[in-house]
Amino acid sequence: MPHAKLDFELDFHSGLPIYMQIVNQIAGRVANGLLKPGDQLPTVRTLAQELRVNFNTVARAYRILHEARILSTQQGRGTFVVETPPPAVTERLRQETLEGLTRRFLEEAFRLGFAPLEIRRAVREQLKAWRAGEAEDDEPPLAAEGRRW
Repeated sequence: MPHAKLDFELDFHSGLPIYMQIVNQIAGRVANGLLKPGDQLPTVRTLAQELRVNFNTVARAYRILHEARILSTQQGRGTFVVETPPPAVTERLRQETLEGLTRRFLEEAFRLGFAPLEIRRAVREQLKAWRAGEAEDDEPPLAAEGRRW
């Protein structure tokens, strides 16, 4: 059985670890139906070669997806999509991604010598500007998803 073609878009400069980019892209494809239950994914080794990343990076992503019950690896058969992840799993993955991004942002800001008050002020101003830009749209993305600031 041929494996699904994944066509990942990895950003090595985003600050988001590559393994989380892989997790997010596979989970997203499962959630939106591009990957369906029973679809076979490439082996860890094959995907690592295709993406030109370390074997352990892909193994870590597959392990997270296995623990989330999105993928199942069957010895000698391969790795398969199990089912659409439950909302709680999707939300947990989203939160882990946000926490990682926030941690890297803060580490970089502190490394550059910014004080907590400066960082807080800058984030508040950016959110304010972003919300003002949203108000000009017909349907703001965050309001459409039911999220509030």
